[in-house]
Amino acid sequence: MLDVGNYIGAVKRKAGFKYPPLRSQTFTLKEAAMVPEFGLTVPVRAARARLSALLEMVAAGREVTITSDSKPKAVLAPVTARRGRKVFTGTIEALHKLPMQTEGPYAEEIIRADRDGRGW
Repeated sequence: MLDVGNYIGAVKRKAGFKYPPLRSQTFTLKEAAMVPEFGLTVPVRAARARLSALLEMVAAGREVTITSDSKPKAVLAPVTARRGRKVFTGTIEALHKLPMQTEGPYAEEIIRADRDGRGW
């Protein structure tokens, strides 16, 4: 527990105050249960109260199932690295070599028909 008297005295003396070290950095969630089919399951109320800790667990590689009324509603899973967007590596000359559209409706006509159909 934080000793308020020492803090106030340190402020009056303009001395720095050092907070006591945390006892444990481990995450414990009494409401969580291991279900063979779903893995670690947590009720939605407990998940809301401990979301940051759950996200740390997920980032470490565990999947967490969130339940409501004892029924699974959502799964928190680690994000896999996504591939980046494709970058056009060609040149403008390659685009000019493509044939021009000479048949069918133009993009403006398709967009206008779509907007007219919606009443815009």
